[in-house]
Amino acid sequence: MRPRTTAKRAPARQRKQAPRRYDRFRLINGNHDFQKAVPDGAVEYSVRLRKGGTLAYFNYDLAKEMGLIAGDHPKKMNHRLSQTVLNTFGIQIINEYDAMHHTPIPKKTMKPNTFMATRYLQLQHPDKTGRTSGDGRSIWNGQISYRGTTWDVSSCGTGATCLSPAAAIHKKFFKTGDPFVNYGCGYAELDDGMAAALLSEIFYRNAIATERTLAVIAYPKGFSINVRTGTNLLRPSHLFRYLKQGDLEGLRSAVDYFIARQASNGHWSKHGSRKKNYVYLAEYIAKRFAQVTAKFESDYLFVWLDWDGDNILMDGGIIDYGSVRQFGLYHHEYRFDDTDRWSTTIPEQKRKARYIVQTFLQLSDFLVTSNKKPIQHFSRHKLLKVFDQEFEHHLCQHLLYKIGLNESHREYLLNNHHDLVKKFKGVFSYFEKAKSQRGPHRVLDGYTWDAIYCVRDILRELPVHLFGKQSVMTPELFMETIASSYASKQDRRLTEAKTRKIHEFQKRYWTLVQQTAKAFKTTERKMLLELGMRSSIINQYDRITGNAILEVTAKILRERKKLSFDETQKVIQDFIQYQKMQPDPEKKKAMNTLNSVEDRQSQQVMHKIMGLVRENRESL
Repeated sequence: MRPRTTAKRAPARQRKQAPRRYDRFRLINGNHDFQKAVPDGAVEYSVRLRKGGTLAYFNYDLAKEMGLIAGDHPKKMNHRLSQTVLNTFGIQIINEYDAMHHTPIPKKTMKPNTFMATRYLQLQHPDKTGRTSGDGRSIWNGQISYRGTTWDVSSCGTGATCLSPAAAIHKKFFKTGDPFVNYGCGYAELDDGMAAALLSEIFYRNAIATERTLAVIAYPKGFSINVRTGTNLLRPSHLFRYLKQGDLEGLRSAVDYFIARQASNGHWSKHGSRKKNYVYLAEYIAKRFAQVTAKFESDYLFVWLDWDGDNILMDGGIIDYGSVRQFGLYHHEYRFDDTDRWSTTIPEQKRKARYIVQTFLQLSDFLVTSNKKPIQHFSRHKLLKVFDQEFEHHLCQHLLYKIGLNESHREYLLNNHHDLVKKFKGVFSYFEKAKSQRGPHRVLDGYTWDAIYCVRDILRELPVHLFGKQSVMTPELFMETIASSYASKQDRRLTEAKTRKIHEFQKRYWTLVQQTAKAFKTTERKMLLELGMRSSIINQYDRITGNAILEVTAKILRERKKLSFDETQKVIQDFIQYQKMQPDPEKKKAMNTLNSVEDRQSQQVMHKIMGLVRENRESL
């Protein structure tokens, strides 16, 4: 009898791991609660698989948050995951044109469920009541729940729907991919999709509410499908459609659906009755839109708000990145030329947001009283004053944040020395809003009047100077620090009035430092040291702009032909992390990203795209 032996177990690193499963992607199958809750809120389309796609971008962090991949999944692509993404999202609708022309579609390419294109109000449609408008080239892939949170998933570039502006204007259905129709071909562009993926994730990392991109699928001729997600992708325009039509029951069903989703996700608590929920909705919108609009103005975010509530989510999150930009300076005169109309400017966004709030007051009252009153009836409503106060409060708060003051410092100053904050804000605005002697002029996609001073530079450099030199900047040094490349010789000239403003700026700044140091029982030098460290991150020199993101995207798309998918993803992830401008421990990692890419070629790409950011740091 042989002695019993025990086989030695191979080390963990030598054991072959079972292939990972991606079964949860199957839950994203066209089914969505909105379809049942709001029966006439969407047009249903059958879909088929679209061949020829390759994965261009995948958001591993977001996929983990949604429970689509395991929390320990490496940020590496494999064939099974790539094919799962392509089979889930690489689809095209079978639209009205296909039905009329009997387009041959193999049954094996058909998906079993229908997918919805939602209806909502859009100002570019001839009908201003939302009867013909909505998702013109997008469908909602469905929803998925994970750890108490439900996510909406939609895709742009999946085919021409009957809700596109072209279908409404020409009163006909269009073939998907028709190259001769504007606003109606149904396809999306790869460069737009990748730019949106980069910019939206940078915004998200900087605590700006936004939809996020889960994946981008590239197709021949520069087309793509761009997969977007959010915990609630409803827009105000989804509700305004029913309000404009005077459809009380339709409005009630849409609002009840929105409230139920917000409550189930834990974003707000129910308030006992339908009427109390409707009243609270108006209060929520008034405060929330004041907060996000102040953020937009403070961070120079051009979002193009308008009365239809189309280009914004219900929580004030940014959506549809086609015209979204972040400016390097306060280019507050810039307008986008959209062929048949001009956009709003950054400061006008407040007025548009205020009108959206006023519309919600009308909407809330309609739900409570069953009587739709004219919009003018709410022009003096108390919640509009709440909006104004909340806007100003958050604008001041953001300014103190950019100075480098922490949360405790900011709250102290706003509660105890609001007058000092307002005085500094006044002289800060003098420099922030200063415009070039050149005057207004055309740019590629609109017109602008250049801002000339980079106030972020002075906020970054002033505490360092005060700490090191222990004296204020001379007017000459101050002007040299704050003047941008847009400032001409005449713009830089130190007039008597401008010199007084320079002295006032530093005096008001120093007063805030003194008051804060005194209240928190520290020295002024220690305060300056903290401000210098925090402000250097918040007001980072190489900060992304709209023009920069376009050039960076073009560079990445060119270089991805030479790099592997994983190498390209690593460059993208490091670039996004480097653009996180919040003074926290994670930022220390981001500051080293320029040297974190192991492959020399990838490292070269990273350095090149950072060069593009620096070249465009002051632009639109």
